[in-house]
Amino acid sequence: MKLKLDKALSLVALGVIGALQGVQAAPVYEIKNLDDIYVQDSESADLIGTLKGTRSGYGMAVNASGVSLGVSKGKKYLSVSDDDDGVIDIEDGIAPEEKIIRSINYPIKANNFTFTAVENDSSEPWLPVFDSVNGTTDPSLTDADDPDTINSVDVYYYGVNDSGLKVGSMTAEEETETYTGSTEGQEFWYYRDFEERGFVKSNDGVETSLTPTLTTYSNDDATVNIGGYSVAAKINPTGLVVGYVGTDISKNSKERLDSCIAGDTYPIVDICIQGLQFPYDDYGNTYINYQVRGYVWQVESDGAVSSEHELPLGLTPASDSTYIYTAQGLGVNSQGDVAGRSHVYRRGNKDKLAFDAAYWTTNTAGEYEYNWIDMIDDRYQSIAYDINDSGILVGSYQQYLDGYIRDKFFYFDTNNPESEIVTPNDFYNSTSDLSSKPKDINNKGQVVGFIETTHDKEKPRPKAGFLYNKGADEFRNLNQLLTCESKGFEKVDDKWQRRQVSVKDGTDVTLTYNEDLLVVEANSINEEGVIAGTVFVRKPQYKFDSDGNLVIGDNGLPVFEVNGYGDPLTSYLPRSVILKTNGTEATEEWLNANNCVDSNDDAEDYERKGAASFIWLFTLPLLWLRRRYK
Repeated sequence: MKLKLDKALSLVALGVIGALQGVQAAPVYEIKNLDDIYVQDSESADLIGTLKGTRSGYGMAVNASGVSLGVSKGKKYLSVSDDDDGVIDIEDGIAPEEKIIRSINYPIKANNFTFTAVENDSSEPWLPVFDSVNGTTDPSLTDADDPDTINSVDVYYYGVNDSGLKVGSMTAEEETETYTGSTEGQEFWYYRDFEERGFVKSNDGVETSLTPTLTTYSNDDATVNIGGYSVAAKINPTGLVVGYVGTDISKNSKERLDSCIAGDTYPIVDICIQGLQFPYDDYGNTYINYQVRGYVWQVESDGAVSSEHELPLGLTPASDSTYIYTAQGLGVNSQGDVAGRSHVYRRGNKDKLAFDAAYWTTNTAGEYEYNWIDMIDDRYQSIAYDINDSGILVGSYQQYLDGYIRDKFFYFDTNNPESEIVTPNDFYNSTSDLSSKPKDINNKGQVVGFIETTHDKEKPRPKAGFLYNKGADEFRNLNQLLTCESKGFEKVDDKWQRRQVSVKDGTDVTLTYNEDLLVVEANSINEEGVIAGTVFVRKPQYKFDSDGNLVIGDNGLPVFEVNGYGDPLTSYLPRSVILKTNGTEATEEWLNANNCVDSNDDAEDYERKGAASFIWLFTLPLLWLRRRYK
């Protein structure tokens, strides 16, 4: 049965459809860090699901030892120009005047911080704890009057293996040069030695920088540092790290660097180069563009790199080509097979250049060989995110569905390379037009990712985390598999109803609203089925004055923001989440006993009420992903 709906489907409807499909042995999940998500104590509330002093938290990875990784984002808005005076919607105590400006004329303020959360923590299981990389300081200890506490290093965690080796990418710390320009009051120029570099961090806290082969540029006049480019995306049980590096720069980039060396723009070369390195738009694009290739590093238990190899590109560029070609390693299994993507000429036709999903395997000589995943011409660019020990690769492709470009989740058996990719049915026992992307697969064939949940054509679509069981060919919305308690319900007089949250503001007004949690993304699943991802949590909005300062009432509490009717507003904030099975199966009997649904599951209800901002639900706020895959 294929359903085509013009009206948006609510999560309630999706749950009903899922039940009608015929429930198999899907596990029931609990949110393990749920109890404290709605703690109202200002000293502790922000510690749950993210770091104190940051706005948003995202669950990135989890291993078999009960260690998870996350990324906290400090600010909602990131400015890329000096004269940008865009409106900032800030919550959790981040003032608008703290917006980040990427410019050589301003101190460099970091916006991304890393944390771990451990299951067997003695004080609070799965509590996010700041984890310093490259000298970063805890954002909760930042003091605007103490420069030593202000981070200038942006860090991202992407993966962790069962031995506790963690991988990601980082920037260098801020450096300064004495200012020689004409702006009154400016004392320094600001720059960094590199803007993106992969790293490994061991259990003992030893950090290893994965330095790319290209870190400098030379012409007839000078050799200058450009920092280079590398990212570590994932690590397997034996310490094999996969990612990508910059191996050369484009012709236009070289011309811009020649201008810097000649002193045409700034008298100091490092400052000129930094101006080219900062992003000029919201997508992370810069004026220095790299030829990017997939890469592997063999890392030992102490974090030392014992070997490294560049992965072959999916095509051979012409000797006089000036095009930028890219390949990326994004996933790896125990055997060392790598999943990712690369530019390729489809079926050898040079008129059909594509950026497609790929995998690399080693031959008898130990050399990596490129393998293309066949895509029909109606399927545009594709990407592979991960591969398990059985050789099952997961990824997504783009295709027009009902007149719009959509991403669709697929899997592919690399042990049968002549076979075709498989696009699983989602909620309708058929392929719908809902975009979906997988992020991880374990050795049991369980896949996690996210999928759209409504069929609006002209509007952004909300998303939900999914769990797909390849063996049972079962695709489920993770929110449907949650216990009622993990959805924010409690049982009163044998009936499920939303738990109430009461918060007082600076005018002694008490806002009472329903608890509301929605798993919007699943990024990682270990062999025990434990999932790390992101949940949206409903919290109050607070008022700022014309100077961008939080409005505080006579009682010392912040004042609620209100709508035109005077009703306090709430909004949805992302928080890292850990989902763990509770030993129950989501049978039809269980679904009937846990039928806890209400209008809170309908995005349209919230829009009509005007008392909650649902915009974060429509576009997953993962700016770092653009940086990772751009």
